Order: sequence, then structure tokens, then C-alpha cells
Amino acid sequence: MSKARLMQGNEACVEGALAAGVRFFGGYPITPSTEVAEGMAKLLPTVGGKFVQMEDEIASMGVVLGASLAGKKAVTASSGPGISLKQELIGYAAAAEIPVVIVNVQRVGPSTGQPTAPSQGDVMQARWGTHGDHPMIALSPWSVREAFDTAVMAVNYSERFRTPVILLMDEIVGHLREKVELPEASAIEIYPRRKPTCSRAEGYEPFTPDKDLVPNTANFGEGYHIHVTGLIHDDTGFPIGSPKITREVTKRLHEKIDIARDEITHVEEYFMDDAEYAVVAFGGTARTAYEAVANARKKGIKVGMVRLITIWPFADKAIKKIAEKVKGILVAELNYGQLVGEVERVVAGKCPVELCAKYDMTIFEPAEIEAGIDELVAGGKA
Repeated sequence: MSKARLMQGNEACVEGALAAGVRFFGGYPITPSTEVAEGMAKLLPTVGGKFVQMEDEIASMGVVLGASLAGKKAVTASSGPGISLKQELIGYAAAAEIPVVIVNVQRVGPSTGQPTAPSQGDVMQARWGTHGDHPMIALSPWSVREAFDTAVMAVNYSERFRTPVILLMDEIVGHLREKVELPEASAIEIYPRRKPTCSRAEGYEPFTPDKDLVPNTANFGEGYHIHVTGLIHDDTGFPIGSPKITREVTKRLHEKIDIARDEITHVEEYFMDDAEYAVVAFGGTARTAYEAVANARKKGIKVGMVRLITIWPFADKAIKKIAEKVKGILVAELNYGQLVGEVERVVAGKCPVELCAKYDMTIFEPAEIEAGIDELVAGGKA
């Protein structure tokens, strides 16, 4: 039986990554993600892993890519300014199909912002932070236990799709402490590192896609001939200046995620069975939104909540579904307004979409979201 523990969200993130098989961490301390590095430094040696503190955020991203190419499941962690510095190598990981998880414990920005204050201002950065065309997977937990679960999920998705995955936490969840029971190791599903399905003598090409459009690239040092580059490359891994190959590679990078979109897009619904209005929220803000919805219900307002766990790919199907049944949607987010644009895109005018934004370095109070619900309802009755 697992024991109940008092644990911080950042600590649960570490435990989840280790449970998923992570054995390498390269990072640079930055508030409010530093506890992730501290936890890795303490626990990785106990499971035969390695922790390296690099000279900066760029180097820490580079070293985890190297560790991953050598066969280790690898994680790095940072916050706003550090994530900005990592972007070029996040794009490299997408192009070279290197599995890696980037934990972003969000804080107020831009630039240095407010280092210890909560924010959800990196939603669009998680999707569009790098240049060029490639997909991204980003997950956002709302509790300490879910920080563990989404860390496992992030590692599994990075390995399965050979792609960078962003664990988009926020300071609220990262520094929150809750009583949690973590699952037994036997109950955790772990996706192993993909392996070549043919021998070196059978004309092995490291980037030949499997049926799921993901290549089974060998690890460095296993005797296979491998060339890795950030340039557009053919199945051999070597650069090629071909419009046809460029189109095929770009399309495949997107389609390997698109074909599994329904499976990897996770949402949870609360009080939505009879809801006439809906609140859309994620991460730490969803904790406040849940109470606001419960309080509005006590006042007789039929409102529910859709909580996004997967931020990218965006939950188009879930949002379309609620747009067809409710009179209005309120998007609550701890920023000037980022996710609301995606909700508006999907809703496409089927119902009003309103924004409840906060960006003053303090968390939402339930009354603030309740006021947004009241305004949404009043607008619907006008």
C-alpha cells in the first residue's frame, strides 16, 4: 500500500518523472522551478541517474538532448526567462525527433517580471515559442497528485512520439502542498524507449517512420550509424535540399501527433450535465474556478466547468461540444488573455465567449470568477 505524504507540486513532478524512467536531469536553478532541480539532485543518484547543473538555461537544454540521444529519458526544468532561452533547442528537438520533457513552472513576465508570483502567461509560448512549423504537446496539472500523473504522461508522450513535451505548470501548483497518495510502481504505465526493428545489416535508416509515423531511432553507442541534424533531412538523417522531402517531413511531424489527438487531449468536466453556462480554466486557476462554480450553483445558476489538462493540442472537440449546448462561456486565466482566443476560434460564434483575466501577480479569488459568471449570465438575459 502506498503511504499518504505531504508533498509540493514541484516535488510530485520529480517523483512522476522518476517513476516514468527519467534518469538524467540537466538544468539551471530559477524561481519558481528550483525545487524540481533540487529534488532531481537528491533523488536521481539513488536510482542510478545523473544530475548536472549547467552554466545556463541554453546549455542545460543542450545537455538533456545529448543524454536523450544516448538513450536516457531526460528532463529539464525552468521558468519564463529560462524557457525563452531554451526555445531554439526545443525546436531542434522537434526537428531531430529527440524525446525530452521541459518543465515550465510559470511566473509573471515578460522579461524578469515578478520572479515569485504566479502566472499562466506562457500558454502561447508553449505552442509557438520556436520558429517554423511543428506541433507541440503541453500538459497542465491542477493539483499536486496531478503534477505526478502529468509528469508520467509527459515522459510517456515524449518517448512515444519522439518529440519535446512541455509540462506547463504554474507557481500555484508548483509551490502548493497537499496530502497525496502516489500509485504503486506496478500500477504506472511506462512507455519504453523505441528501438530499431531491423539489424544494422538490413539497411537501417534512423528516421524511417513506423506505422504510427514515428521513427524507431537507435540510441548513440549501440552500433548503428546515426546522423542527427536540425536541418530538414531524409530517412538517413542527412540534410537534403528537396522541396518534396521538406513537405513530407513537415507533414509527418504534424500528423504523428494529429492521428493520436483524441487520445492525448485530456479534459475534465464538472457540473456540465445540465449546464447552461460554462467556465473554461486550467492549472491553478481551475482550483478557484471550481469553488466559484459551486458557489454560483448555490445561487441557482446552472453553470459548469471544463478543465483543460492538455493545453496543446487544443481541445477542439470538447469546446465545440459545450458551445453547442450552453448560452455562454467564460474563460478564466491568469494572464492578459491567451487561451480565450483559441476558445473563440473553436466556438466560431455559436455562443458568447467572455474573458475573466487577472495579471497583477495575485491569484484569483472565487468572488472574481463568480462576478464574471454573473456578467456572462446577465449578458445572456439582455
